[in-house]
Amino acid sequence: MLLEIKNLTKTYRAPDGGDAVEVLRGVDFSVAAGETVAITGPSGSGKSTVLNIVGALDRADAGEVLVEGRDVLKLGAAEVAAYRSTTVGFIFQLHHLLPQCTVLENVLVPTLAQPGGDRRALRERAESLLAAVGLEHRRGHRPGQLSGGERQRVAVARALINQPKLLLADEPTGALDRVNAGRLVDLLAELNRAQGVAVIMVTHAPELAGRMGRVVELVDGKLVEVRR
Repeated sequence: MLLEIKNLTKTYRAPDGGDAVEVLRGVDFSVAAGETVAITGPSGSGKSTVLNIVGALDRADAGEVLVEGRDVLKLGAAEVAAYRSTTVGFIFQLHHLLPQCTVLENVLVPTLAQPGGDRRALRERAESLLAAVGLEHRRGHRPGQLSGGERQRVAVARALINQPKLLLADEPTGALDRVNAGRLVDLLAELNRAQGVAVIMVTHAPELAGRMGRVVELVDGKLVEVRR
């Protein structure tokens, strides 16, 4: 199993001393290598929290997050940095592209954490990924010259540059219109088939969730299987 979450709990304390909010209440969840999963649920239910904990962007209060048998919650700072760089890739609602860099340079940004890498091979991989997302002809453009859908496709290519085993997509279509949202999810499904990367996507949209292999819903702090 690629990912196993066991009895995960998370509570957010109110900064003003108000009542704490228990978001995750003993979550159990697993994802196999190459699988695609959508996490659904109402706003504020904790969907993004699950993704952020899996991606080592947030800490749980208790539980285990095993990725290829390693507990992410027990990694040291250097190990966390390596994990984020090589094992998981991130796509967010906002693309977070660097406006001063070209499309190709943006895709290569995550590789800068690996100074000993073969730069020529990495550039070739970046160009191959841009071709896979249909943007090889835009590699010399800057983000301001692209449409919203194109920027998100660049973000997908960037997330895949270091060949992660797990792609975490947090409302990746939230800033897109219906047509481009559908195209982006189709792209994720195609990349899953072509490259074997597992995908966990948080979304509010049932029609987009339905394009993933499995659908789970966060209900009262626990993940419930909707379809598999």
